[in-house]
Amino acid sequence: MNVLSNILSSRFWLIPVIIGLAAVNWLASRFHTRLDLTNEKRFTLSTATKKILKKLDEPVTVEVFLKGDFPSGFKKLARSTEDVLQEFREVAGNKLTVRFIGPDEVLEGTQTSWGDTLTALGLYPINLKSQLKAGEQQQLVFPVALVKYKEKIQPVNLYSGNKTFVTPAELNSAEAMMEFKFADAIYKLTQSDKPMVAYSIGNGEPPVGSYVTYDLVENVLRPDYNLFTFNLNTQPVIPDTFKLLMIVKPSQPFSNEAKLKIDQFVMRGGKLLMLMDKLNAELDSLQSLDNRVVAYDRGLELNDLTFRYGARVNSDLLMDLQCDFLPFMVNGSDQMDYLHWNYFPLLESKSNHIINRNLGLVSTQFANSIDTVEAEGIRKTILLSSSAHARTISTPALISGSENVNAPEDDKFKKADIPVAVLLEGKFQSLFKNRLPAAYADSLAKYGGTFRPECLVDNKMIIIADGDMALNAVVKNEPLAMGMNRFTAGSQYQYPFANRDFIQNCLDYLLNTSGLLEAKSKDYTLRLLDKKKADEQRTTWQLLNIALPVLLLVLFALIYQWRRKRKYSR
Repeated sequence: MNVLSNILSSRFWLIPVIIGLAAVNWLASRFHTRLDLTNEKRFTLSTATKKILKKLDEPVTVEVFLKGDFPSGFKKLARSTEDVLQEFREVAGNKLTVRFIGPDEVLEGTQTSWGDTLTALGLYPINLKSQLKAGEQQQLVFPVALVKYKEKIQPVNLYSGNKTFVTPAELNSAEAMMEFKFADAIYKLTQSDKPMVAYSIGNGEPPVGSYVTYDLVENVLRPDYNLFTFNLNTQPVIPDTFKLLMIVKPSQPFSNEAKLKIDQFVMRGGKLLMLMDKLNAELDSLQSLDNRVVAYDRGLELNDLTFRYGARVNSDLLMDLQCDFLPFMVNGSDQMDYLHWNYFPLLESKSNHIINRNLGLVSTQFANSIDTVEAEGIRKTILLSSSAHARTISTPALISGSENVNAPEDDKFKKADIPVAVLLEGKFQSLFKNRLPAAYADSLAKYGGTFRPECLVDNKMIIIADGDMALNAVVKNEPLAMGMNRFTAGSQYQYPFANRDFIQNCLDYLLNTSGLLEAKSKDYTLRLLDKKKADEQRTTWQLLNIALPVLLLVLFALIYQWRRKRKYSR
């Protein structure tokens, strides 16, 4: 009897422990929270992201194509993607479903692989090179995801860095942008009230329905904005219903009346995105005029307008040793080879703003340089610039195809960070302040407008000194993706540059309808291991992490058995 009571009393403490554990598990299943102890708050979603996820009225499916045996960098990117989407699920609940898919897997009910489907959607793989002890390994990787809502699909590019040798810094930047990219995709899919954007026509801009604007119109503007064309020469005033005016590669002069309409639109708070070529220099002309052409000023008459706002597009051409390829006949005329073409600069970003953060190279053709000028109260941020090995040539500039057959004289390419794209922010002053002609004032009054000499609140605009940046090439009547070179399409030199990402980022920042700037401004500190030191101390750390826990467990078991034997041997 005493023995039985001792046994019961010795085990009685287990009952409240079991009840307590059951209660804790039940409470944890109903009410739980998470603590983010990272310095950068990696696992803390922004307020805007949470708001978007909580408003989901229909299920959203996210398909991520990072399933497979990848090098360590992309394994880490896949884990980070899973971590971010897990945080999304914590907020969205059963309204969010996540699937990781291998690109070699076949679509259900078809013989088509996911990789072929992604390529058809314009989502190209990375021919990833990784260094192994046995040598170099090449592997096709699709660092992309598809976000699906109702009948709509939004692609998400998870990595926009170098497509050949991937660096830890670029992967780190991709992880920092992940919350924004997924939240932005979900926002755009679920948004029913799209901002109205005006595409300027009437001054020689490429038409909206042309092949060269296909990517811009169909993949950037129409999915996320209500797009309208607007003729500055025939319409009396730009309505305030438009939130942004986009001017893409005009080729004809702007009248003072047209500039007044742009100016007053800006003064009333309208955003401006302008991509302009100051010089007339076209590759087709070069190929048809004995491989030589003179680049000359188009005479757009926009310098006074941009100068007033704080920037000047120069009448020059940018040349850069960091540039895209063009086919040339070498060794006489019997052999064609791809050579770097200095008039096709590949622009860099300093990641100094949320527009250009984590951005790859942006391709241009016959770009001009930009100078920032004094404008009271205006903040200027350079978004894109040349490499450290660039130069400019003044107009009239003679362009010859034969000059690139020989290696360029590197000592001439000594200028660094020549600006090509600039963000201007502040209270802009009107170009027509204190000098508005009476006829213009009467014209404004006729349509119920009031002249504003300056912005009442802060406004912003982006000026880019290259019109081709937002246009796409065409091969065999098929438009390519924005930023892709038509001469290298299908070759080993094919490279999808970050033009589309940059234009989308510009539009997102200027309009900022989602409020996701907080998520986009995240930055992760890169903490790298010392590879040499890690290799030298590999055995030590393996023993500490594998052998030591086992030894401690064995030691604990021995001590427990010794104490138990000692207790019951009395």
